[in-house]
Amino acid sequence: MKFRTEVDIKESKKKIEVEDKIFSIGSCFASEMSDLLAQGQLQTINNPFGTIFNPFSINYAIKRLHDAGFYEEEELITFNDEFISLDHHTSFDKRYIHQTLNKINNKIEEGNSFLQNSNWIIITYGTSFIYEFLPKQKLVANCHKIPQKFFEKRLLTHQEITDSIHHTVLNLNDICKDDVQILFTVSPVRHTKDGMVENQLSKSKLISAIHEIIPQFDNCHYLPVYEILMDDLRDYRFYKEDMIHPNNQAVNYIFEKFGGAYFSEKAKHFIKENFKICKALEHRTDDEKDPKYIEFKEKLNQRIEIQREKVKHQIFPND
Repeated sequence: MKFRTEVDIKESKKKIEVEDKIFSIGSCFASEMSDLLAQGQLQTINNPFGTIFNPFSINYAIKRLHDAGFYEEEELITFNDEFISLDHHTSFDKRYIHQTLNKINNKIEEGNSFLQNSNWIIITYGTSFIYEFLPKQKLVANCHKIPQKFFEKRLLTHQEITDSIHHTVLNLNDICKDDVQILFTVSPVRHTKDGMVENQLSKSKLISAIHEIIPQFDNCHYLPVYEILMDDLRDYRFYKEDMIHPNNQAVNYIFEKFGGAYFSEKAKHFIKENFKICKALEHRTDDEKDPKYIEFKEKLNQRIEIQREKVKHQIFPND
């Protein structure tokens, strides 16, 4: 007898290997998945523009990364004594213009370089809603807590979403390795501030547009992350206290499903051992001269060295 509807991720013929480079961009759920990949000591970069949610802004970010399109002073605005890019997350806001530009352009340089050698791209869309900054008639990625009167909110049209996804794929195929694989997901985080009906409409437009585009490219795939949380883990015990964001148990479950379908056997063992090492590294003691603690650290360092011998890139850099 079954008591839940389990949602599986289709087995991938091409597998993620321990030396592969994985680029991710999109919503906060993309960041959580990227954090787990980094904890597993894979090479990954996440959100060079900070957390962004809609397909139009994600496409614009990919285009700037593709072109190595550095930002200049006239592209920023000032608000609350900070210099701001409306294409970026608030984490880029700084008091001095050179600080904002340096942070933005350093990330563009880093992202451009990483993309050129990327094997896998994970794109997580969060919403079909977008805001236009009226003084500049510009569609933005983030409102930076600027008063609402300066913005007009609307849904992206189906054509705008499909065009954005299509151009994103074209730019990625141009800059990345020839066999790059692009994985599309829709964030399971519900944007309840938009309204529950509006959130469903927003998510459905994203899902519909993705499924229209991916058959056009052999290297594009859909990961049913949204469906796993909505249909497989349909219980509030898998959510944080806000009843909106998936909790660690849910994120780990989805990551395990993803890994089961996409990681090679070598990568699975590599990541599993690195997770265990990370957990052990959290152990603290009041007496670092305790012989038992010294023995524990020596054995842990030996495990780290064994893992380091398996890859060419640097892992556990602070240990």
